[in-house]
Amino acid sequence: MTRHQRQIRRAQLLRIFAQGMLFLTLLMLSGIVIFILASGLPHINMQLLFGDYGKYPSIKPALLGTLSLTLLALVIAAPIGIGTALFLTEYTRTRSHLIRAIRIASETLSGIPSIVYGIFGYLVFAVALGFKYSLLGGGITLAIMILPLVVRSTEESLLAVPQSLREASLALGASKVRMIFTIVLPCAMSGILTSLILAAGRVISESAVLILTIGMVVNKMPESLMSPGTSLALDVYYFGSNGYPEQAAATGVVLLIVMIGINLLAVFLGKVFGKGELMHG
Repeated sequence: MTRHQRQIRRAQLLRIFAQGMLFLTLLMLSGIVIFILASGLPHINMQLLFGDYGKYPSIKPALLGTLSLTLLALVIAAPIGIGTALFLTEYTRTRSHLIRAIRIASETLSGIPSIVYGIFGYLVFAVALGFKYSLLGGGITLAIMILPLVVRSTEESLLAVPQSLREASLALGASKVRMIFTIVLPCAMSGILTSLILAAGRVISESAVLILTIGMVVNKMPESLMSPGTSLALDVYYFGSNGYPEQAAATGVVLLIVMIGINLLAVFLGKVFGKGELMHG
């Protein structure tokens, strides 16, 4: 067997191994999804989804709490994250010490366990600032947690915009601000929206942070952002640990459907805005 034949054989074996690992991963993922759906779908009903919490549990407070937390976290994190990414890509030198320090800090924050963010949120917002258990404290803490993801993803999207488009816009007499808002941001919009949607998915699936910042009031609708509350992820934990296994499984199905919907929305918007960017370019 020649050297070329041995290289081809190794490449074929590596390809077979990779395909096998992919099949195994898809098999495990499919098994988990099928198990959750089979366990929870029969127990989903109108009382669970939209009924008042009384004799029978309901996830209506969790739906409102999850929506409030997601919107609050994105409203805070999106402008800060996008502005930071614009500063890093458009107003600083790539190899400056400031850029290195910001990137090291961002990567460090992205690697911190979520429970640490929860402790930080509890000590700062619930205790030091007097928010106590509240949706506001939880939303701000979640915004801090997803900020590194938004910054890094937005920065990568902005860097993917060809430098020639910036130079052409400036050569035609456009100011730097006009160039950013008419050329750079529209071209990077698909990546920015995708990063925000994926960040929203992380907010919805989070539980450790929320236990320490919003409490776990599952039987009462929150009256304001200063009220304690709950979320879908917290309801799964609460129902499962307090003798409601059927409701826990059903809530898990709702959470799974929401997460799948968010990922499909990210893919769809990426394709739509990707076509728009291509036409724009």
